[in-house]
Amino acid sequence: MITAARLEPPFDLALVPEAPGVFVIHVRGGEPYISRTRLLRRRLRRLLGGATVAGRALRLAELAEAVEYDVEPSRLGLLLRHYRLLREHDPAGAAQRLRLRPPVFVKVHLANPWPRTSITSRLSRSASLCFGPFQNRTSASRFEQEVLDLFQIRRCQEDLEPTPDHPGCIYGEMMKCLRPCQQAVSREEYAAETGRLVRFLETRGRSLLESVAAARDRASEALDFEQARVWHERWLRIREAASLCGELAAPAAQLHGAAVLPSPSPGAVRIAVMLEGAWLDLIDFPVAPSGPAVSLDSRLRALFTSLVPPRIPVQERAEHIAILAQWYYSSTREAEWRSFSSRDAIPYRALVRDISRTAAPAQGRLFPA
Repeated sequence: MITAARLEPPFDLALVPEAPGVFVIHVRGGEPYISRTRLLRRRLRRLLGGATVAGRALRLAELAEAVEYDVEPSRLGLLLRHYRLLREHDPAGAAQRLRLRPPVFVKVHLANPWPRTSITSRLSRSASLCFGPFQNRTSASRFEQEVLDLFQIRRCQEDLEPTPDHPGCIYGEMMKCLRPCQQAVSREEYAAETGRLVRFLETRGRSLLESVAAARDRASEALDFEQARVWHERWLRIREAASLCGELAAPAAQLHGAAVLPSPSPGAVRIAVMLEGAWLDLIDFPVAPSGPAVSLDSRLRALFTSLVPPRIPVQERAEHIAILAQWYYSSTREAEWRSFSSRDAIPYRALVRDISRTAAPAQGRLFPA
C-alpha cells in the first residue's frame, strides 16, 4: 500500500508533483488501477480526465474512490515499487502485467546420477545449481559451451544407463567427456569432476584460474618454460571463458548485491539490496544523520549486518531475479550494481563512493509542485 499521499474526490491534481512515481487508483466495485510513470501529474490527469485508449474513453474519475501515489526518482525504484504493488493486489499475475522476461540460467543437474548442464529459464526446487541470470539464451549457451570445454562433463541430454556396449559420442572420442555412458569412469570419479565444475561456477572461475596459475609458476621455477607456456595458454582460455558470464551472473543462492539510488528526500539516498536472489524493501539512508557524527562506512556496515534475506517461494524469487536482469541489462540503467559473493565481501568503499556521488546532485533538489 502507498501511504505517501492520498487524494479523495474531488481530486485536486494540482497537489500532485510532476515527477516520477507509482500510483494506485482505487475503483468502486472493481480492482485498483496500478501503474508507474515518469510524470505523475500528467498521467493522472489523462486517466481521471477521460483519456481515450483503443477508441474507448477512460472515465476513471466517475468510478475512482481514492488515489494514492508516491514519488520515486529512480528507474529501479519505480520497477520495484510497481512490482510490490502488483504482488499485493494480484500475486499470480504480477510478472505478466509487468512484462517480465523469465531469467536465463545455466543449470547443473546435480540431482541426476550423472550430472549434466542445460540452459533453463526456471529456477529449480531440487539440489541443482542455477548460474545466472544471463542477458539472453545466446550468451548463456556460449558461456556453457566454453566452460564445458574446460571440464569432462557429458553434453548428452539422455538419462544414462551406463553399459560397455554404449556407442558413446564424438566428445568421448575427443577426450572432452569422461564417458560415463560406457562405464569408463566410476560414479565417484565423475562426481569429483562435477564438483570441480560447481566450484568453478561458485567462484566465477577463480578456483581453476588459481590452480592453473600455481602449476604455471611451478613449471617456471623449474625452468620448464615450454610447459609454463602451455599452462599460461590454458590460463588465458579459462579467463576468457569465465569472463563470458559478465558481472552479474552467479549461483542463485549467492546472488547478492546493492545499488545506491536517488531519494525524493534531500540529504538522503535509497539503497536497493538483493540477498540470495530476493529483493529487500528499499532502504532510506540519510547521508548526514542528525545524531552523533558516525562515518558512512560504519553506518553502512551496521545496516548490512542487520539485513536478513527474505524467505519467499521459488517462483517469486525468479521474478525478483527477472527484475534485476531487466534493469541491469537495460540501456537506461542509472546506477552501479555492486555485487558481492558473501557478507564478508561487501564492497563498502565502492558503496560509500556511490552514496557520495548520488547524494551530491540531489542536495537541495525539490520536485516541482
